[in-house]
Amino acid sequence: MSTEASSSSCRILLLFAHPSQARSEVNSVLFNAAKQHKAVTAVDLYAEYPDFNISIEREQQRLLEHDVIIFQFPIYWYSTPALLKEWQDLVLEYGFAYGKGGDALKGKQFMCAVTAGGREEAYQTDGFNHFTLRQLLQPLEQMASITQLTYLAPFALFGSRTAKEEHRITRHSALWTKLLDTLAQDELDISKARQLENLTRYFDEQDLHQ
Repeated sequence: MSTEASSSSCRILLLFAHPSQARSEVNSVLFNAAKQHKAVTAVDLYAEYPDFNISIEREQQRLLEHDVIIFQFPIYWYSTPALLKEWQDLVLEYGFAYGKGGDALKGKQFMCAVTAGGREEAYQTDGFNHFTLRQLLQPLEQMASITQLTYLAPFALFGSRTAKEEHRITRHSALWTKLLDTLAQDELDISKARQLENLTRYFDEQDLHQ
């Protein structure tokens, strides 16, 4: 299912991939918030393609019609859920997204909105997972590079398994809405957004409550 965006300064395509939404405590909140945003076309990939039979033409047309592309997903074994990988393999074709004549995505902005079950300290070189989140997402950063997308830092929530009981979801959702507003208004400081480890740090508390 999808909600098509109305006209805006920047049109945002949100591709949501979560194979177990009934168990989601964070991603479902963010996706529902995005569906209400007038600048966002929110696509639930698992609802739209339960049989993995992806319409390449439809998905490529969506990419052409938007200025910002967001992958939203929970980190599964240091990668994306299977359907989102299938989407990349099929939709980002030679001659469309890269290679000779493949400049359809050139100059568009790209980012990931992700949740990780582990705490942030586990995603450090000396932590349990041995790599930072940005390092683990480098295949997507390289995908952006090859397809000439402008790669932004991920918008990430760590410790998602305990976020609800620790009352962290409301603030994270507020930051998310603020980010979507900023992207839609084409007011994001791209240089800053590219350098951060986590886009949740783009706004400080003062900005959030303006």
